[in-house]
Amino acid sequence: MRILLFGEYSGVHTFLAEGLRELGHEVTTASNGDFWKNYPRDIDLKREDTLWGKLSFSMRLLMALPKMKGYDIVQLINPMFLELKAVKLFSIYDYLRKHNKKVVLCCMGNDYYYPKINSELMPMRYSDYNIGKEKRCVDFAQQMYDDWVGTEKERLNRYIAADCDAIVAGAYEFWLPYSMTEDKSKDGKPLREKLHSIPFPYKLFDEVHPAPSEKLRVFIGISKARSEFKGTDIMQKAAEDLQKKYPERIELKIANGIPFAEYQNMMDNSDVLMDQIYAYGPGMNALLALSKGIVCVSGAEPEHYNLLGENDCRPIVNVQPTYESVYKELEELVLMPKDELAKLKKESRDYVLRNHDYIKVAKEYEALYASVLSLS
Repeated sequence: MRILLFGEYSGVHTFLAEGLRELGHEVTTASNGDFWKNYPRDIDLKREDTLWGKLSFSMRLLMALPKMKGYDIVQLINPMFLELKAVKLFSIYDYLRKHNKKVVLCCMGNDYYYPKINSELMPMRYSDYNIGKEKRCVDFAQQMYDDWVGTEKERLNRYIAADCDAIVAGAYEFWLPYSMTEDKSKDGKPLREKLHSIPFPYKLFDEVHPAPSEKLRVFIGISKARSEFKGTDIMQKAAEDLQKKYPERIELKIANGIPFAEYQNMMDNSDVLMDQIYAYGPGMNALLALSKGIVCVSGAEPEHYNLLGENDCRPIVNVQPTYESVYKELEELVLMPKDELAKLKKESRDYVLRNHDYIKVAKEYEALYASVLSLS
């Protein structure tokens, strides 16, 4: 198959492309590299926020579009698959639709359905947008809702979702809103009938073996703009309080606004990653840690494991979105015997291999693409 993977989210298309190529497919990636993470791509669509940067981007896009024809599958990482205003993406989507066989839409993060369903119907016990039946009063959450609901982004998302041939969710929290919406495809069938769940792909590299240490090395990556939204503010407070209680047993490392390579290096020399607390399962940042044999404190609810079909290997330290829960679970890791911690590290890596290995996931996408193409 000839496959165009358009857009990037934390390496999803990078790892998927590698897996599909190893299965013998011809794959082209086109993206901005996911901003500062700068993932490799075949067609560079990075857009600098200067006059020359915008002109250069426009020229590269115009030169690239004629090359984006004749693919069996075009897969979009998000309805906003390019750094352009939503109103300008309608014509580019129509161009891709016209000149290629099939289009697949991914739901891997924020789009219209994620804030809409979780802010209004609130089907999950908690999310980035709700706690129980209460809407979260967080500025970033409100910004995301206002950005997607009642805007051109909403119209674009619903247009592509109705028109495309398949929709793929990378995690339970992104799958659920599409499974609940009453929106329909252009053939009149519910969107859920073309919705599929395929895990995020990840390639395991050499296992990290940091030098022995008497202290538990805990790592937190902070994004100031999204700290309250993702709950890293709560995690940081719990970790700092535990460090005061056990100064001889815990070492806390915080990354804030550093290059991605330096971020990974700090992670490599850690025992525990504290990720996010409003998710039902691990995102790509957590998978990066787990693949290195680093214990991850994050969301790992039964619904996540059940959707994966994983009943045996459940190593992620699941926390509820409260200070008390994070404090309790992290304290247990601080006091955990070294041999038990080593076992949990091994299980963390095993979890990625069992559920997110890039070849395994690529085979799932391969089967989906073949199924979609057979409907021609």
